Amino acid sequence: MTTTKKKIRFVRPNSSTSSTPRLDSGETAHVGVDVHKASHHVAVVTDLRGLVASRTPPADPESLSERPKPIGSQVARVVYEAGPTGFTLARRLRSSGLRAGVIAPSKTPTMPGPEAESDRLDRRKLAVFARKGPLQPVRVPEEREGADRRVLRLREQLARKLRAAQQQVQAFLLQHGIAEPAGLTRWTAASVDAPRRLELTPEPRLRPDVMLDERQHDRERVARAPRRLEESAGAGRHREAVATPRTAPGVGPITAMTSRVELHDPARFRDGGQVARVIGLAPQVSQGGPTRREGRRLKSGNARLRTALVEAARRWVAGDEAAKARYRRLVATTGNGKKAIAGMARRLAILLWRLSLSGEPYRAAAWRPGPAPATPERPGSRPRPLPERPSSGAGRPRASEDLRVR
Repeated sequence: MTTTKKKIRFVRPNSSTSSTPRLDSGETAHVGVDVHKASHHVAVVTDLRGLVASRTPPADPESLSERPKPIGSQVARVVYEAGPTGFTLARRLRSSGLRAGVIAPSKTPTMPGPEAESDRLDRRKLAVFARKGPLQPVRVPEEREGADRRVLRLREQLARKLRAAQQQVQAFLLQHGIAEPAGLTRWTAASVDAPRRLELTPEPRLRPDVMLDERQHDRERVARAPRRLEESAGAGRHREAVATPRTAPGVGPITAMTSRVELHDPARFRDGGQVARVIGLAPQVSQGGPTRREGRRLKSGNARLRTALVEAARRWVAGDEAAKARYRRLVATTGNGKKAIAGMARRLAILLWRLSLSGEPYRAAAWRPGPAPATPERPGSRPRPLPERPSSGAGRPRASEDLRVR
């Protein structure tokens, strides 16, 4: 009698074919996901056993949110790094009851020197760091907030294309030794028609005509985005939040909406220093013992909001006597007009943050030259409302002042 041996196939628990891991009672799991367009690289780490499972399923948010449900009560957090895939996965995980976090890649701890990189190592590193706690998650905007941001950033992209088209026309004139028509720097109507009237052969004639047509098309598209932003600013969910910052001289609808959508939920900030650091208008501080030095600004924050605030600060200084006096003091202290404008932009950012919390209109007397107003230091506290004093500054700026493409 012959017997046949049954083949036994062993599967490692951390292979890509493993299903949802089984956790012991009281065991807590941390999930790290390396998100790609076509796949999700998932690693599960527990406090007691370390890595217990890893797999690479297709990029399907529904599947990723459904698989951890058997152990959902024991999953402490699911984390992945911010990237081109956006926040859709985080919203789906949170809707299924999981605690999901999106991590800033620039704040993820790294070892000094070169080290190996792979999807397998990245997912495990995220899970391990989620267990140890050094990761800094970013705020996940809601769906409507994301839609408002996309409109605002579309305007910036179109304005960048318009500037590129204008530079191409100027480069064509420079390449062929043609003097720029008067007013081309500001692109007046007369100067735009001048390149079309140049006497050129048919071959060189085609290029400036195409570039000028493209510029006109981009200009029309750029004008559509501000109109949509103004409609959003007048909507019910933005009307009050946008109306209060616009009482400050130099702050128009675009700047107010930029502050609204890029710095959403202002109550989450403890003080004005946090607001300045998020925007990228805070100095780099180096302190050792009694010595404290402030260096260059930390340009690691929100570049879109920082640019809008710098432009608004110039209009603020031009339209408000109290701001102009403060600007002159900063110029005398720093000896540099650009540094002074950056300081005024920081001051304007904190001012708009305080106005959004208090809901009171701008009053120039509250921001006259002198010591900066105190900011709240207790976590969760609200700033003191601005004093009731009559305004001595200019009124609301014209909308056209805030819609110019620079």
